[in-house]
Amino acid sequence: MLDLTTRGDFARHRRLRQSEGLRRLVAETRLSPADFVYPLFVTHGAGIREEIPSMPGQYRISLDMVPHEADDLAQLRIPAVLLFGLPASKDPEGTEAYHAAGIVQEAVRAFKVAAPDLVVITDVCLCEYTDHGHCGVIVDGDVDNDRSVDLLARAAVSHARAGADIVAPSDMMDGRVAVIREELDEAGFTQAPIMAYSAKYASAFYGPFREAADSTPQFGDRRGYQMDPPNAREALLEIEDDINEGADIVMVKPALAYLDVLARAREAFDTPLAAYNVSGEYAMVKAAEANGWIDGPRVMMEILTSIKRAGADIIITYHAKEAARLLAQQS
Repeated sequence: MLDLTTRGDFARHRRLRQSEGLRRLVAETRLSPADFVYPLFVTHGAGIREEIPSMPGQYRISLDMVPHEADDLAQLRIPAVLLFGLPASKDPEGTEAYHAAGIVQEAVRAFKVAAPDLVVITDVCLCEYTDHGHCGVIVDGDVDNDRSVDLLARAAVSHARAGADIVAPSDMMDGRVAVIREELDEAGFTQAPIMAYSAKYASAFYGPFREAADSTPQFGDRRGYQMDPPNAREALLEIEDDINEGADIVMVKPALAYLDVLARAREAFDTPLAAYNVSGEYAMVKAAEANGWIDGPRVMMEILTSIKRAGADIIITYHAKEAARLLAQQS
């Protein structure tokens, strides 16, 4: 048998892996609740806390539940929430998306009363509000880019008026960051940041979200305006354009299947970088955990660590609360 004790020509990397304390001491990537943004679905009505079947542990809530939600996030030291709205009614131009009394606008006001220090981010899109489920206005069977951008800018301004700390356009229309920045500035919201969904792919991982937000397209799909999954160089062009148009934070979505894009974006740009750990990624973990196929908490933390390791400054994730509780236990 080879006697390695007499040899000194190899490294003993295992020395620093022997205990949890040693592993934590030399960890190159560290997760914190401060990294997380918690996505939340808000709806009209009262007394509503309805679990989403395909997303166990996630809920649609009514506005009267906002104080409880705000307290929960504060206790877990999660600094931000990303709001999605379920409107009272839908129409071809998504009117409630930019109505002063729209569900997201009212939710912003409720959160700013309940938790003034919580960073409230609003998703700026039309898909939840249109009766056809697309992210813009339909003209001759297709999404009209420029008409849609006008309405998206109106929505962004209405969110800022309601008190949103950050507006986040997720539609993938060309030029929308520039127009939103211009409209925000003209309305007096020069300090309102834009977090652009800059590299948002036409992904099958969004399925559970579409159930949660009731936003499935009624015809066709979104591949004509969201990015094609094989393309990575194009993502860098999209991100660069959004930065040049005035985006303060840029995003890659989804996160897990696009870690290579996230890493390339981190190398190319110094702008704060977000990644969205989307509904399908969350649902797969929960389904496998429920069947006893995986250790759910360990897989969750491994996924979130990989997203941060790839370069994300901000992680938007439905796991935020569960991960924050686990991190608190480890500290």
